[in-house]
Amino acid sequence: MRRFTTKSNIKWLQSTLAVGFWLVVWQLYSDHLGQAILMVSPALVAQTLWDMITQPMFWQAVGGSCGRILWAFGLAAVAGVVLAVTAYGLYPVRALLSPLMLVMKSIPVASFVLVLLFYVSAKNLAVPAAFIMVLPIIYTGVLQGMDATDPQLLEMARVFRVPVWRRIVYIYASQVLPFFASACSVSLGLAWKSGVAAEVIGVPAGSIGERLYKAKIYLMTGELFAWTLVIVLISLAFEYIFKALLRKAVRTMEAR
Repeated sequence: MRRFTTKSNIKWLQSTLAVGFWLVVWQLYSDHLGQAILMVSPALVAQTLWDMITQPMFWQAVGGSCGRILWAFGLAAVAGVVLAVTAYGLYPVRALLSPLMLVMKSIPVASFVLVLLFYVSAKNLAVPAAFIMVLPIIYTGVLQGMDATDPQLLEMARVFRVPVWRRIVYIYASQVLPFFASACSVSLGLAWKSGVAAEVIGVPAGSIGERLYKAKIYLMTGELFAWTLVIVLISLAFEYIFKALLRKAVRTMEAR
C-alpha cells in the first residue's frame, strides 16, 4: 500500500512539473512576442475564464454543447456495440460494413460537416458529426475484442452447456471490456473535437462553437484560448468519469 502511494505521488509530481514547465514556456513566449492579440499569457487566459464563468451565457453554451455531444457519443457507442456483435456472428455483415467504416474513419471532419449542412439544421449539426467520428472506433474496438476472445474458453462453455447469457457476461464481456474501454477513451476526445468543429461551422446559438467563432471574428484571443481550455477540461472530466464508472462495472461483474 505504501509502495502504491509512493508511486502515485511520484506520477502526480511528474505530471504537475510537466504542466508547470509548459506553462512557463507559454508565459515566456507570450512575453517575448509582447502582442496579446497573437499570444495571450496564461494569467490572462485564467482571468478571462473566471470572468466567463460568472456569466449565464457561459453555462448555457457549455450545457448545450455537452448535451448534444454526449447524446451523439451514447448513440454511437450503442450502435457500435450492436453492429460489432452482429458482424461477429454474420460474416456477410462484416464484409458489408468494412468499407463503410473505413470511409467514416478516413473522411476529414470538415468535409462531412459541410455535406451534413444540406440535411441537418445548424443547431443539431454536432450530433451526426460526433456520431460519425465515434461509431467506427467503437465498432472496430469491440469487434477486435470479440475476435480476440479465447477459443478454449468458448469451447469449454459449449462442452459444459453454459447458458448464452452467462457466456456473454463472463466470457465475452470480460474479454471485450478492455478493447471497449480503450475505444471509448479515444473516441470521447474525438467526439468533442468533431462536435465543436461542427458547431464552429454551423454556428448554432448557445454553443461553445458559436463562442469560439465570435472570439475569432472579433480577435478576442484571450476568450479563444479560454474556450479551448474549457473544451480540454470538459473532455478530460468526462473521460475520468467514464473510466471510474467502467471500473465500478468491472468490480461489480467480478463480485458476481
